[in-house]
Amino acid sequence: MDWQSLLDRRRLCDTNYVEKPDRPTFIQDADRITFSAPFRRLANKTQVHPLYENDHLHHRLIHSVETASVGRSLGIAVGDWLEKEHGLGAGEKHVVAGMTQAACLAHDIGNPPFGHSGEAAIGSWFAERFGGSSELFRAIEAPLRLEFEDFEGNAQGFRIISRLEMYRNEGGMRLSMGVLGAFAKYPVTAKVRASATQSYRGLKKFGVFESDAELFAQVAEAVGLPVETIGADRWWRRHPLVFLVEAADDICYNILDLEDAYASGDFTEHVVLKHLQSLAGIPNVDLADRTTDEIIAYARARAIGSAIDACVAAFKENYVAIMSGSFSGSLIEVSARSGEFAAIEKLSKQRLFTSPRKTELEVFGRNVVHRVLDGLIGVFEQLRAGNWELAGLDGYHEQLRRAANLDLRDVKDEYTALHALADYVSGMTDRYAVKVAKIVAGV
Repeated sequence: MDWQSLLDRRRLCDTNYVEKPDRPTFIQDADRITFSAPFRRLANKTQVHPLYENDHLHHRLIHSVETASVGRSLGIAVGDWLEKEHGLGAGEKHVVAGMTQAACLAHDIGNPPFGHSGEAAIGSWFAERFGGSSELFRAIEAPLRLEFEDFEGNAQGFRIISRLEMYRNEGGMRLSMGVLGAFAKYPVTAKVRASATQSYRGLKKFGVFESDAELFAQVAEAVGLPVETIGADRWWRRHPLVFLVEAADDICYNILDLEDAYASGDFTEHVVLKHLQSLAGIPNVDLADRTTDEIIAYARARAIGSAIDACVAAFKENYVAIMSGSFSGSLIEVSARSGEFAAIEKLSKQRLFTSPRKTELEVFGRNVVHRVLDGLIGVFEQLRAGNWELAGLDGYHEQLRRAANLDLRDVKDEYTALHALADYVSGMTDRYAVKVAKIVAGV
């Protein structure tokens, strides 16, 4: 791979675009993401802790902004090194930083309500329906069922930014090819991933729906991602900036989850400081007159800085493998701070992700999501019976469509119908999902 192609500033589906000298494409990309409705809705979507009275806990929007900040720092450090050591053009470090920042802003934009438990809830509902007798579900071919049964927020995110938002079905937000490549952590469809036999980090999940595969192919070819074939199917190796986006996410959720766990009362200050200070090192200021909150915040800031340095060093050490597409780890895992992060992840799995409030949220969220899907599926069943015409809806289902504000513009067959349903539910905030669940249940 080469950086001239990887940093492609052409816009998806916009052949007439000309970059403005005073407003680079990657800055416009960040602006388009920031001012979009899907990004704004992240403010009421769960990160880890249930959203409740404590205003200091992270939600998806704050997490995305912080991840973008860390991503920009990673990008400027790596870009500066590339200018000095690998022939990147003068000033191009700002493009590396800007594209990484924009991709980080969008990295969670496809996540459904109630965090990862929301993803699991959507997937389990579809899996149950595919096992039933409904013709709406039976019409979907087995390979395509995977993208519903294992519903994936990363694929939904690419669908939002490349198709649904702004220029609908004409490139979506029309972001630059470089940013779209940096966004795609899993450059493979569910169908192709199911037949892949290689062990590669980009195949851990799927990140593209079949309906959006050709759009992604345009991105992959533009930025020059190495392509792999399985018969007539294909998938791609990761864009090098994906590793910086992933590292920024890893740094933020691991470190900030600890700070949130103290704020929520799940962890004591001693537990949190033990892990933060293992990353942060010895304080270089006198903290004697600081409050506990201030000491933890200081340790958190230094821990993030230490992690950034470690990930930049890991990128440099693995540069040849990253650029050839053969690197299959994460920068955190191969960095000098891997042990500290492994300890944090172990602590979170054992004590944070199983906390009573989080478990209650997951059970509650699953039931809310299932109730919404159960209540709305009748609209799509009737559409199918009426040859996909809105006139085929009876009085109640037409009222339900309007009450729920269902967008049915692209529904023309069973596959597009199920995606329209998934678009709607995954786009909900936690609060709105509860509201619609009450409406359809008559509560």
